[in-house]
Amino acid sequence: MIKDNLFQKFYFEWWRNIDKTILFIILLLFVLGLFFSLVSTSLVASDRLNTNNYLFFFKHLVFISLGLGILFFLSYLNAEKLFILSKFLFLICLISLVLVPFIGVEVKGSKRWLDFLFLPRFQPIEILKPFIIVMVALILSSKNKSNLYLKYFLSFLLIFPIIILLISQPDVGQTILIFLTWLALIFVSGINLFLFFVLFGFMILIILYLIFFVSKFEYILIRITSFFDPSSGNNYQSEKASEAIINGGFFGKGIGEGVLKNKVPEAHTDYIISVISEEFGVVMIFVLLVIFLFFIYHIFKKLYFIKDDKVKLIVVGSGVIIFLQFLIHIGVNIRMFPTTGMTLPFLSYGGSSIISTSILSGIILNLTKKNIFR
Repeated sequence: MIKDNLFQKFYFEWWRNIDKTILFIILLLFVLGLFFSLVSTSLVASDRLNTNNYLFFFKHLVFISLGLGILFFLSYLNAEKLFILSKFLFLICLISLVLVPFIGVEVKGSKRWLDFLFLPRFQPIEILKPFIIVMVALILSSKNKSNLYLKYFLSFLLIFPIIILLISQPDVGQTILIFLTWLALIFVSGINLFLFFVLFGFMILIILYLIFFVSKFEYILIRITSFFDPSSGNNYQSEKASEAIINGGFFGKGIGEGVLKNKVPEAHTDYIISVISEEFGVVMIFVLLVIFLFFIYHIFKKLYFIKDDKVKLIVVGSGVIIFLQFLIHIGVNIRMFPTTGMTLPFLSYGGSSIISTSILSGIILNLTKKNIFR
């Protein structure tokens, strides 16, 4: 009897109201990510551990299982409880980000990760990103402050210390992603276009200053130089990624036949789209592009029915940050952008990335349920 009541509660409060199209696309992308992880990391594990096993695949499976649990939990919560929980988790993740310069793990000159005895290595900014969107949306939609420009200023004050912490790591890719997402949110909130472009220009000037006048970011200048002038060297990863896409052709070389995953370190994270293209062809990249576009289109289509400003802003921000990451990752792999180290949502290997994407997906599913429109 109790089980029947729990099932009925689950059905009426979650399954009946959830947007099943969005849920299906999310699950499809995670399954594809799991499959591509299997074909792209089994040889990597063999080379590193000198044995035939599927260590990275099983780790990826664990991360996706944990991520799906988080996704279902967040999507089931009452919307107001979700906002309260987001505030608490924002604070916890922000403290974690502050700890990075002091006790963080440095990898290849960048200190972006924390590694605790009870918690495997993770990247705080990845977990923080979804809650930044919620907090900015809550500020911009606040009824207590009627001055819109004050709201813009307060929301900027919120992201400013985060940007400073990211710059200190250094992590320009995530810095640009956070700032662009903030710009998207204030644009949707109804900002004056002149002010919007002033802020965008200000961001460009700051980035240029960091690249050309701060020695810590000299590596970015090297990447940009090699991007515009391949003969200058220092572009081994980009060249191999481009070669993999070209060699894959339209239909690919076949499962397990790609060589990029053995030539480029962390190809299964930063260059997963090139790995996929080499083995499955450009046609698979086109399929993934269509899936992502339909995913974003369906999310934005729900905005028409949402009346609550904060809900609308959170849904927009969550969709925008996923799609921006997708575009940046694709752009880097086809040499439209310099190397940024940006993972591909749902598909790239990595616990922090998977958990971040799961949180965003859970928030989207929660705020696009049918009963949210009542």
